[in-house]
Amino acid sequence: MIIARSVALYVLAALFEIGGAWLVWQGLREHRGWLWVGGGVVALGLYGCVATMQPDAEFGRILAAYGGIFVAGSILWAAVADGYRPDRFDVVGALICLAGMAVIMYAPRG
Repeated sequence: MIIARSVALYVLAALFEIGGAWLVWQGLREHRGWLWVGGGVVALGLYGCVATMQPDAEFGRILAAYGGIFVAGSILWAAVADGYRPDRFDVVGALICLAGMAVIMYAPRG
């Protein structure tokens, strides 16, 4: 149950961080306006709040493990939102990052 909650929080954090950064990108780089940028700033702030809800108390471990989620989530976001076509190296690299994330966060510790 704790692992399922943790994974759900990581997914939610990724949606806020990647989505927030994408909104800022759209607002500034694609000239969609300041409402997009503002929405991105709010989403990025929510990402920071969600990260604090992880059951582990070690900030460094939580953030390091999140890196794997961020890599895989970014590739997935780009494929869905922007039509990016990941190649086999993108997919393998993302899977390696997710495996590293799982080791960092969920390895049994005494």
